[in-house]
Amino acid sequence: MSTGGGPERPEPEQIRWEVDVDDAGERLDRHVAARLDCPRNRVQGWIREGRVTVDGKAAKVSTPVAEGAAIACTPTPPAADVDLTPEDGPLQILYEDEDLVAVDKPAGLAVHPGAGRPVGTLAHRLLHRYPETALVGGRGRPGIVHRLDLDTTGVLLVARSEVAYRALSTAFAERRVDKRYQAVVYGRPRSPQGTVDLPLGRHPRDRKRMTARQDGRPATTHYALRRPSESFVSVLDLDIETGRTHQIRVHLKAIGHPLVGDPVYGEDRWRGLPHRLRRALKSFPRPALHAHRIALDHPTQKDRRLVIEAPVPGDLRDLWRSLADEPWPEDGPSAASVRSGP
Repeated sequence: MSTGGGPERPEPEQIRWEVDVDDAGERLDRHVAARLDCPRNRVQGWIREGRVTVDGKAAKVSTPVAEGAAIACTPTPPAADVDLTPEDGPLQILYEDEDLVAVDKPAGLAVHPGAGRPVGTLAHRLLHRYPETALVGGRGRPGIVHRLDLDTTGVLLVARSEVAYRALSTAFAERRVDKRYQAVVYGRPRSPQGTVDLPLGRHPRDRKRMTARQDGRPATTHYALRRPSESFVSVLDLDIETGRTHQIRVHLKAIGHPLVGDPVYGEDRWRGLPHRLRRALKSFPRPALHAHRIALDHPTQKDRRLVIEAPVPGDLRDLWRSLADEPWPEDGPSAASVRSGP
């Protein structure tokens, strides 16, 4: 029974998955938090409340998970989060239907409220245009099923119905959503394609940063060289199997090709370059990273596959032209595109 003045929120159904070999041995709370992209203290509460089971049985927070173990989680909306006030603001819609919307997130727009950012987020704008999302997912994150960093641009999915929210959450947890990014990086990889398979964890001294460490969580990024230039930079396509915090940024730094413009994991390789190149590289104001494409099965329409692309933003195009003196290397139409089929 609802005790407030608004409509009652439906109780989320279980999200289920099996433990991969790469995740075997992890603590249960860490494993679930990473899979569902939730704060670990919230997951610990779910575990203590019996909302998380392993092979059908309750388990302790510190229980190590085994390969093939069946995990079931029944999340609850975070009680501490407050309801948002809708805010009118621009939204670039790439795709929408009654269950799902895909937006092209601009740089500088936070996905949802966080510390020091209570208003002015994408979630506020979504709630204004799609008020039904107020009852989807958790308070403070209406319909949000995944995130992009503050200054990363590109495709972001939002559920408009509880059924779609559960299906999308499960798809992300089971790694059935294909995500491709494009980036401008320093240097040129020795091989035109390769895989970075380095576990990631919190930096031992700076807890806001991530780092490659042997005791971290498994993380895998595939890269392919789209176009090198003679200006000491390249454009890469990046496909991620896992979705760890700052994964692409840390992996690229680890292999010696950090993102241009990254204030945390980047490097000042513009020093010593010709003045024209130095000015363009030094002044680029954000990590040069774009979530270009998402491919997934439609959450409610059986046997329908969606491929949603966001056009490369103007600032990346201008950066590449200033460095390589050529247009951005395209592999298809430059406008937003959606393809679907069986």
